[in-house]
Amino acid sequence: MEAAIISSGSFPPIGRAQWLDELRRKPAHPEAPSFADLQLEQLRGAAMGSDTLGQAGAGWAIVQRIDDVDPKRANAQAQEDVANGATGLAVIFEGAPNAFGYGLPAKPEALAAALHNIPLNRVYLRIDVHPSSRASVDWIVELMRRKKVDPSRLNLSFGIDPAAIFAGNGSLRMSIEALHASMPQSLAHFFAMGIPAVLLEADGRVVHNAGGTEAQELGVMLASAVSHLRMFQEARQPLLYAVPHIGFALSVDQDTFMSVAKLRALRRLWARTQEACALPPSPVKVHVETSYRMLSARDADTNLVRCTLAAQAAASGGADTISVLPHTLSLGLPDASSRRVARNMQRVLGEETGLSFLGDPAAGSEELDLLTASLCEAAWEEFRQIEAEGGIMASLAGGNVQARVRAARERRAAEPASGPAADRSTDVQPDQSGTLKAEPRQFVADGVVHCERLSPIRLG
Repeated sequence: MEAAIISSGSFPPIGRAQWLDELRRKPAHPEAPSFADLQLEQLRGAAMGSDTLGQAGAGWAIVQRIDDVDPKRANAQAQEDVANGATGLAVIFEGAPNAFGYGLPAKPEALAAALHNIPLNRVYLRIDVHPSSRASVDWIVELMRRKKVDPSRLNLSFGIDPAAIFAGNGSLRMSIEALHASMPQSLAHFFAMGIPAVLLEADGRVVHNAGGTEAQELGVMLASAVSHLRMFQEARQPLLYAVPHIGFALSVDQDTFMSVAKLRALRRLWARTQEACALPPSPVKVHVETSYRMLSARDADTNLVRCTLAAQAAASGGADTISVLPHTLSLGLPDASSRRVARNMQRVLGEETGLSFLGDPAAGSEELDLLTASLCEAAWEEFRQIEAEGGIMASLAGGNVQARVRAARERRAAEPASGPAADRSTDVQPDQSGTLKAEPRQFVADGVVHCERLSPIRLG
């Protein structure tokens, strides 16, 4: 198997007539399912196959962010969330590309304080991608040891994605060559422990929140995932053992139709990648976070509608875990009220709409199938472009991905529907009554290798 061969694949252009002909095509054998049936079964398996503990009725884990700068206050918020329906927690450390100026101190004692009295055996726990992602794996393992919890019985996700850190913070603490050489050996003991967790992640949220297109987000994610595979191949370690530990994280916004198509396209792209690498197909583990760039600061209450539409799209697209950004995040660190709304919004979608009981709520939409196919083609082309530039890390170091994202952001900002010029994530100070008054903290990038940073923006 050669990981490099996947860059030679392509999603050919497809038109409406060709797509309908594919759907009508009969299987070669009576017992063989058609192409459409296979796609539906795969989507159902990905949407319903999560083994999250304590889902409380929803077909996905309801994930609340732990991003307060004060560990004790963050712990109080986490305990309230878990007691009132949250089935997952996402730990956001300072300096994380998706911390938006806040986050827990990146220290093991801060993590222990934030998770004090949290029933870790009954919730999904993810560590969001941040500069100390590799060290946080050891922090969690040590915390499990002290709590006498069997890690193999937990539902964990560690957001280790060097590309997202490089793009989001503008620097790496070691050279790209040293990173590629050291990571497989550094993670080998984790694989030996047999913990069923997502360790490596392909995170597209940095691209999305910087103003990139859906195809650019998917293309960067695919390039990141391939970079993970290539590192293990070059270290002469079996890819078969690495693939189940690779997950994906992306953003969805108020464009429900496009967001569902993006989730579908991600599954199809990853399936094609595994096929090209001669790997057996494995389910796609997808974490979805609602878009930061869609949040308005001028009229924050309208964000309630945007977040609801985005959460519905994530659920319809079969996300395994969903995190809804509180609608007041554009004004400052969210208070208890906005966090409660973000949590209960998902509970209503999961328990009162029946959405969680549908394997594929959008099945049968020809327009959605066409949009998904078009997204696959555009995302694959972005991926091929990144590979031609030397891979995701080399492309970021050369500023190529950033240039394309910047061009897309400028085109989007020029459109009337995009609203006024985008605001930087730390330009707006909290001004709502009851909003926590913690000041945003700018993470100062410092390291060996530098690149142009993809900063989060808001389009309204």
